[in-house]
Amino acid sequence: MPIKDVFLPLVGQPRGPALVAIEKCVAVAADLGARITALALEEDVFERPKVMLPDDRASVQAGRQASDMHQLLNAFSNAASRANIRAQSRSGKVPADQIGAILAEHARFSDLTLVPVKPHDSRTEAIIEALLFESGRPLLLCPEHRADELRPEVENVVIAWDHSARAARAAGDALPILQAATSVRVLTVAEDKTDAVLQSGAALVDHLREHGVFASFETTKGGGSSTGKVLGSWANSHGIDAIVMGAYHHSRLNEIVWGGVTKTVIGQPPCWVMISH
Repeated sequence: MPIKDVFLPLVGQPRGPALVAIEKCVAVAADLGARITALALEEDVFERPKVMLPDDRASVQAGRQASDMHQLLNAFSNAASRANIRAQSRSGKVPADQIGAILAEHARFSDLTLVPVKPHDSRTEAIIEALLFESGRPLLLCPEHRADELRPEVENVVIAWDHSARAARAAGDALPILQAATSVRVLTVAEDKTDAVLQSGAALVDHLREHGVFASFETTKGGGSSTGKVLGSWANSHGIDAIVMGAYHHSRLNEIVWGGVTKTVIGQPPCWVMISH
């Protein structure tokens, strides 16, 4: 199924990297020929009624927060106008503990959710987890710290293949992007090229060929590093535009306590990352 309807959550402060990430996300939607819907949310903070003085810090903070939301929306509107793309936007003020759930609910009515990612930011990670577990839709993560370098045309793609159901789901969700790519590689991080590893990779390549995706398969060794770091280094050294991967191969609790591939990649994506659960 082609990607025709994408969703862009807007939460946080309109700093330089965040604004560049919005621009790149809109450009990706335009490249896909999709409509894009942005939802900007700010925290609804309850404050007791009180006399407001001209230099009251709370009022200044509230005004700044409202300004942040409007700046994010303005950046989105300007980017959509430049890209000449069908776009719509919404905004709202909600309790902080409901932001993730509300974004996930809206994401259910899209083909793909584009998520600007601040590096190692707990709120961003919580929003991504809510989207993964509650929306039922794939995500495309945009690393804010590398937004200047990202190309909106996703031409060189690697599928992080660990033989799991989640990785298979991610590959299926990514088919429209894989079909439009110039180069697709299937990569398994393994210390040994066992028959099982080789057969599984070859089977995925064969399946993708039936969908018009002519991929290659290869393995790379971890060398004692975490799989997440190995994927990032491999992607950077091979000029990869996007990684396709499944989320939380281990139990969610183990990932949270011990870390893991998903936590590593979410914390600081090395490039565009399409992730499904």
